Amino acid sequence: MTLAPEIKPNQSVELLKELHILTRDGKLNQDSRRKLKQVYHLFHFIEPLLDEVLADKPDLTLVDHGAGKSYLGFILYDLFFKAREAGHLYGIETRAELVEKSQQLATKLDFPRMSFLNVSVEASIHTPDLPDQIDVVTALHACDTATDDAIKFALHKRAKFIVLVPCCQAEVAAVLSKHKNLSFATTPLAEIWRHPMHTREFGSQLTNVLRCLQLEAHGYQVTVTELIGWEHSMKNELIIAKRSGAPRKNAHERLGQILAELNLLDLRERFVY
Repeated sequence: MTLAPEIKPNQSVELLKELHILTRDGKLNQDSRRKLKQVYHLFHFIEPLLDEVLADKPDLTLVDHGAGKSYLGFILYDLFFKAREAGHLYGIETRAELVEKSQQLATKLDFPRMSFLNVSVEASIHTPDLPDQIDVVTALHACDTATDDAIKFALHKRAKFIVLVPCCQAEVAAVLSKHKNLSFATTPLAEIWRHPMHTREFGSQLTNVLRCLQLEAHGYQVTVTELIGWEHSMKNELIIAKRSGAPRKNAHERLGQILAELNLLDLRERFVY
């Protein structure tokens, strides 16, 4: 069987078929090709972070939040964890049926250091089924506030690295709309989100700006870049944070100022803690 050239040489064909990325005869359709390319690109960014963790300690832990069908988790395990005796990968997902299917697949493929938990974010912070400290936290296309939940988890677990690819984001835009009249009366900046389409787009960008400030306020160095070409996905912003232990001095202050200036104080509890 001749595989598509996009498939990495050490990638498990059985896994890709189980994930319905490959057809039974080893082919890729256009949607699967796009999905696989995104995950491979993300692996390209995550692999050196995992190597850096292992350079400092003999083991590592990774938690994938909002795991869904666990495409990312399984491919990370297949390409990195499988060849090493160290490391455990956890998938966190609130849909019980997806957790059960993922656990069954991990057993079938003999991926013993993969675990899946059917818990909320709040429960995942305190569950005894996870270590007190986690090395790497990922969240790929976790919708709306699920990315913020992953950040909250990572901060509680003192993660060394946080890797986020945010998806649809509506909460900030909703609060901008809620207080639009007040904003018009107090700041000319309200023109930026006067039209509904601009409200949505500005709210989305502002959400990630606030997230980056939040991470910097907690002692992380933050890098923002593209995951992949825009022709493959419009949800393309990649945020990588490394814990340095040295908070950016004015990040907390700037975060509070932005929330106040744009009448977003309703969100203070989410972004400031």
